[in-house]
Amino acid sequence: MKERRWRTALTLVLAAYGWQCLRAPESYRWLDSLDLAIHETGHLVFAFGGETLTLLGGTLFQLLVPAAFAVALWRQGDRHGATVPLWWLGQNCWNISVYIKDAQAQVLPLVGGGEHDWAVLLDQWGWLERDQALGRAVFLLGVVLYGVALVAGWRQLYPGIRVARADQRAARPESAE
Repeated sequence: MKERRWRTALTLVLAAYGWQCLRAPESYRWLDSLDLAIHETGHLVFAFGGETLTLLGGTLFQLLVPAAFAVALWRQGDRHGATVPLWWLGQNCWNISVYIKDAQAQVLPLVGGGEHDWAVLLDQWGWLERDQALGRAVFLLGVVLYGVALVAGWRQLYPGIRVARADQRAARPESAE
């Protein structure tokens, strides 16, 4: 019972913090420092694959790290726990969407003043003029992951609510037409 209270509080905190991130993804928050460290590490991890994979590696690692935690927790049977890194994956999508949408403007401060990953990648692929649309799509993916994580987390904590509603629908008589 005590564990469920803590997990409920965590789910509510993630909902509130996520809502703030969702409303202003360009604002720098405490979790963005961790995301940035993971992003920069991704460039090193994927450096074996040449320039394109090295550039893409930052974003890939930003997505792979929370996905790996989600899979690990799921496989361990901690279904609610798996929703936390799923939420983090959604938050990373919002973070990444800001970076993608900056590809043409290039006004974001970059670590070490280096190349803008997404400006180079989108230019190579002939998609630079699509940076806003692609950024919006990644943002939307983040919204979906955020919603799925919260609903799944809540359902893992309170499965009886779902069953009770299904039982109530099944018990209702068919309406006369």
